[in-house]
Amino acid sequence: MSETSEILDRLFETIRERKNADPESSYTAKLYAKGSKKIAQKVGEEGVELALAAALKDRDEVISESADLIYHMFVLWADAGVDPAEIYAKLAERQGLSGLVEKASRSDNS
Repeated sequence: MSETSEILDRLFETIRERKNADPESSYTAKLYAKGSKKIAQKVGEEGVELALAAALKDRDEVISESADLIYHMFVLWADAGVDPAEIYAKLAERQGLSGLVEKASRSDNS
């Protein structure tokens, strides 16, 4: 396991553990307490902020907003009962496929 994947795995485990923490002492627990809609909203906000940083070619903000997006995405996964291994498996399934071929194979063609 690489150092990067260990960092991500530790982050996810910490986020999952905070589900039952006191919302007064943990931002993560506070997000869980606000519910799935708020968590999803935060993921959307962070995605927009990342896109804007990229459009402005602000490298430091791209890094910072990427970290924020990953964190909030992990909260969303944990809230939804999704394990990162499921995401990794989906990525592995798609590896080697042309992005256009993979997208066309989806039933909704989104």
